[in-house]
Order: sequence, then structure tokens, then C-alpha cells
Amino acid sequence: MYQETDHGFPATEFQARVARAQELMAKHCMDGLLLTSMDNIRYFVGVDSTFWESYTRPWFVLVPAAGDPIAIIPEIGRAIIEQTWMKEIRSWPSPRPEDEGTSLVVSAISDLPRRHGRVGAELGMELRLGIPVSQLNAIIGELIGVEIVDGALLIWLLRMIKSPAEVKKIKRAIDIAGAVYDEVPEFVRIGDSERKILREFRARLNAGGAGAVPTLICRSDVGGPFEITGGPRERPIADGDLLFIDTGTTFDGYFCDYDRNFQVGSATDALLFAHERVWDANEVGIKAAKPGVTAGYVFEQMAKALSSGVVDLNSNGRMGHGLGLRVTEPPSVRLEDQTVLEPGMVMCIEPALEYEPGKIVLHEETVVITEDGAQLLTPRAPKQLPPIR
Repeated sequence: MYQETDHGFPATEFQARVARAQELMAKHCMDGLLLTSMDNIRYFVGVDSTFWESYTRPWFVLVPAAGDPIAIIPEIGRAIIEQTWMKEIRSWPSPRPEDEGTSLVVSAISDLPRRHGRVGAELGMELRLGIPVSQLNAIIGELIGVEIVDGALLIWLLRMIKSPAEVKKIKRAIDIAGAVYDEVPEFVRIGDSERKILREFRARLNAGGAGAVPTLICRSDVGGPFEITGGPRERPIADGDLLFIDTGTTFDGYFCDYDRNFQVGSATDALLFAHERVWDANEVGIKAAKPGVTAGYVFEQMAKALSSGVVDLNSNGRMGHGLGLRVTEPPSVRLEDQTVLEPGMVMCIEPALEYEPGKIVLHEETVVITEDGAQLLTPRAPKQLPPIR
């Protein structure tokens, strides 16, 4: 049962993350890690705020190669940071366009014990800066003897491995979404529009305890949707449709990401065959996802299961990804991704098939990698399509 105490982490969780980061900094020859994005600051500090939606005031956290992190934040944020485990907080009266924390960041980096003269920042793979590029350039320009380098690999080596406490939050988000998926045949009827279905789905997610619902997709078409990224339409679902609903619901900042398919009225033999084929490929992917294999290997096994013969295994792009504080994280389940799966990784296994031109079937489940293989976090989708009447 949900309790308010399910939110947040003990200080020991963040201390363990910092310790792991410092071990990696030693291996990657860095004197510190400069963080500016919502996700990474939350990862190390634990602060929960919608104030991130404002781009006026930048926030920074500097994780040194030894010792405690330093929060460098606008004065308006000091009170909330003081409620976290952070001990050292430096702030300025923001907004102050002439110096939005730049001098404080330069001073903090310059004071780091200098062993390598390198500080990592969010410059690379699947990361976004929380400050203007011009401000980063100003920081770089004012530093003497310190190089700002790409810290993306180090950050993802940390964040790809989830602690049991993180997995628990992902599971809670999954359970909130799962309860609503189970109710779909009860509240959806032939003739309802995608927009109406999405509105009701979102309301039930919120009522069930969702923290936020940044991603919610509802698509339908005869035999299957022709795409699965667009917004809802006023189009009413009709006999012969495949209804596709996908959600990235959060609980305490952590995402779920999985979809469910529903048969609206009757279905063609071609759709039923394709659905079963993709379901089977998903099963193959789940069984293939074991510690020691690569993400590319998991892709290859699912691609073979979907193949009717000689086929370009790269034709589907990717069929899954990591999951955590973002709805998609590394690694990508694609042929070229050589990331080795490790216990603690949370993965979305997501085979898809365009079985006829403009008709897509996709199955997505979420697993956590354990020493013994993949453990399902989502309830397995039924092999037979649930009906909408």
C-alpha cells in the first residue's frame, strides 16, 4: 500500500552514489563532476521541485573527487536544499544576468585539489545541460589550468545500475500504470476518441498516485497504428482497430515505460498472427537479457525471431532501452550497442513489427537484470489481445 514515506531516499543512498562516482573519477582521471541538469542534480541531491521548468535561474552541483558535493544554487532554492543531505551550499541573488552563478562555479572548481586538471560535465550521450552554452563557455574561459571534459560515460556508468531502492520506485510507477491498463476494457468503448481515452487514462493515473505523466500516447487505426509518437486525435476508435496505449508515468521522479494493445471489435487473421509473433519476440528478448551479454545481442535475438528469412537486422533501429529518471536511458537495444548487461540495470524490452505497410504492432515490457537473468517488473501482457466492445 502507498505511503507518503515511500518518497525520497535516506542520506546513505546519496552517499553511496557519491562514493561510486568518486571511484569512477579516479579511473577516468577527473578531479570533479559538474552537474547542471534536473536529473543529475536530483540523482545526487534528492531535491524534488517543479522549479526546474523555469530557465531563468541555473542550478549547479559540483561533486569533487574526494569529499562532499557542493550545491551552487540561486538564493531562492537555498531553503529546499537545506532540507536535503547536502552540507555545503553556496548561493547568489538570482536572477542576475551579469553573473548567474558563473563566478561561484569557477571559484569552486578552481579550489578543487588538482591532480588531473580535468572536470567532467554533461556534454555527451543522452545528456542535456541545464545552462546556456554561452554560460558554459564563460566558465571554461575563466578557468586556468582546468579542462572541462565530457563526463557522460561516467554519469551513465553510475545511473545505468539501479539500487534496490530505485528499482522499488520504478516498480511503483509500473503498478500505478498497470492498474489503469487493467481498467481499459471497462471505461473504453467503441466510438470513444483517442483524446477522450487519453484524458480518462491520465485522470486515473493521477488518482492512483502518479507523480507526473510526462509521456502518454494513445493511437489507433484499422489493423494497427501507422505511427506511435504523435498526440491524440479526435478520431473515434472503430471495429477492426488496434488500440495502442503507452505511458511514461512517474513515481517520485522514476519512470515506468510500457505499452498495452487492445482489439477493438473484430480483428483480421493477419493482425492476430502479427501480434502473436511480436509477443513471442518479446519473450525471446526477455530470456536473452542476461548479465554478460550485450544489448546488441538481445536485439539480434529478437530480430531473428521476427525475421521471415534473410533480413537486415538493423532495419528496426532499436528494440528497447534503459529506464530510470528518464523515460529512455542508455543502453539502447540495437545491433551496434556493445554495452554489457549487468545486475541492477532496468531495461525495456520492446520488439516491433510493421507487418503490413502502415500497420504497426509493438510489445514493451520492463525487466531488471539480476544475477540469474531478467526479472519482469511489468505484469506480462496477455498473448491474446484484450477486447474493447
